[in-house]
Amino acid sequence: MKKDWEINRLGEVCEYEKIPNTDSNLPYIGLEDIESNSGKFIGSTNPKRVKSLTFHFTNEHILYGRLRPYLNKVLSPSFEGQCSTEIFPIKPKTNLSKGFLFWWLLSDVTAERINATWTGARMPRANMNAVLGFEIPIPPFPEQQRIVAILDDAFAAIVMAKENAEKNLQNTRALFESYLQSVFFKPGEGWVEKPFDELIESNVIGLTRNSRAQGKELQYPYVKMNNIAQDNRFDFSSFVYVDASDDEVDKFQLKVGDFLFNTRNSIELVGKACIYENDSGDVVLFNNNIMRVRFKRGVESRFIIFAFSCRSVAEALNKLKSGTTNVAAIYYKDLRSLVIPIAPIEVQRAIVSKLTHLRTETQRLEAIYEQKLAALYELKKSLLHQAFSGELSGE
Repeated sequence: MKKDWEINRLGEVCEYEKIPNTDSNLPYIGLEDIESNSGKFIGSTNPKRVKSLTFHFTNEHILYGRLRPYLNKVLSPSFEGQCSTEIFPIKPKTNLSKGFLFWWLLSDVTAERINATWTGARMPRANMNAVLGFEIPIPPFPEQQRIVAILDDAFAAIVMAKENAEKNLQNTRALFESYLQSVFFKPGEGWVEKPFDELIESNVIGLTRNSRAQGKELQYPYVKMNNIAQDNRFDFSSFVYVDASDDEVDKFQLKVGDFLFNTRNSIELVGKACIYENDSGDVVLFNNNIMRVRFKRGVESRFIIFAFSCRSVAEALNKLKSGTTNVAAIYYKDLRSLVIPIAPIEVQRAIVSKLTHLRTETQRLEAIYEQKLAALYELKKSLLHQAFSGELSGE
């Protein structure tokens, strides 16, 4: 930190103003109106009558949301209004720039320190009296203004870059989805619709092993619900292991190309499916919340995976779910009559090849855009760290 910077307690350079609001014609700001970690206002400036107690604020205040899990909600309002009592209006004194305080509150270091003051188990809240005791570095006022100008410009550019990366990510996913839906929406010559039951050669529910019979030191990898990703990928990243007899290995061993269907899970996750793609040659077993399906000749399991993602099949599958929000199920008896559009085998293979290539390219682009988003996040952290340690250059 530079020599001409002072260290003050936050309560010494701010007024902590919880003034009850008496004007019901002012705009209202709730926690839902502040975007986490960005300071962006996403609410309405229209007047709103609120029955509960609210605090009054002006454009001289910084608004800080203390209720968790609303992490790091900070707003620099440009208008007068009223806010939730879970949002505290903090007014900087003359030697502290409002913009400097805003960026200091948004920094990760400050957020972590505030998070450490949480009290309350059911609805945890930051202890704002403790926060007022935090030390804040205070450069000379012109230096504060210079730092704020740099951060404002830099973060405006970061927001634009982030929005572009997110838009590109959405467009990339939409391209794959559009082609997938078009394939099954307008089937060509030779396509037929068949119930699932007529397509399969065998279906088996997996090996039962409770948690006590699972462990890293045992013999066979054991595929569970979490190994089926929501985007129909087989997830190799994490396994538990089990022991099994020779007969169990013979019955429950997976082969490349096996269709795996998640029969029991929460209501939004039940019905996940993937193709087993591990060609290592190792014996891998699967558990009793998963059904393994092998199809008849003339039916490509990878084609069926894509068919399960087309709108008509996905909607029909969703209607088959039974159970509660926490535990829902789709068993084979439910799947038997599920109608699947089937193309001739040569067309199936061509479609699988095209969709697999497109999905691979989509995933490559997703990785690029996600890396860009991660880099932007790290850039934000770095800029804020430099700003409040006196290292941010104006050059």
